[in-house]
Amino acid sequence: MAELEKGITQEGTGYAGKTWNILGQVYFPKAVCDSTFAFETNSAPGQFVPVHIHPTQEEFILVQEGVLDLKLDGQWVKAKAGDLVRLPRGIPHGYFNKSDKPARALFWVSPARMLEELFNNLHNVADPEEVVKISARHEVNFLPPEANA
Repeated sequence: MAELEKGITQEGTGYAGKTWNILGQVYFPKAVCDSTFAFETNSAPGQFVPVHIHPTQEEFILVQEGVLDLKLDGQWVKAKAGDLVRLPRGIPHGYFNKSDKPARALFWVSPARMLEELFNNLHNVADPEEVVKISARHEVNFLPPEANA
C-alpha cells in the first residue's frame, strides 16, 4: 500500500477493478492506502458478518440502502440508510441483514494495516473456520458463535 491515489471509484466497481467474494458476499474496495481502507458491501437478506474485534483499527459503516442489524458491544441496534455507525477499536461488533430486502453500505477502517491483504487471502475461501483462522493472522478476531445471539 501507499499514499491515497486521487480519482473516482465508480458505482458498482472496485478500486483497480478488484472485487472479493467472501463466503458469498461481494466486497468492492473503494479506496486503499496506508491510512484508510474503504469498501462497499451489498448484503442480500440473511447475509451477515459474525461478531469480531479489530484491536488496532477504528471502523465506520455508512448505510446507503436498507437496514442492518448490528451487534455492537453486546447490544442489538439497527442502522438504516443515511446512518453512520462508529466502531472504536477493540469493540466487538457484527452486522446482519435480517430484513427481506438487500442492504448496501460503505465501510472504512483506519488505519488500513493488513486489511487489503486479509481480503485478498479470504477471496473465494468457502470454509468459515478457515476464514476465522486467516482473519486472526490479520488482526481481526472473531468471537465464539454464541456472541451472535
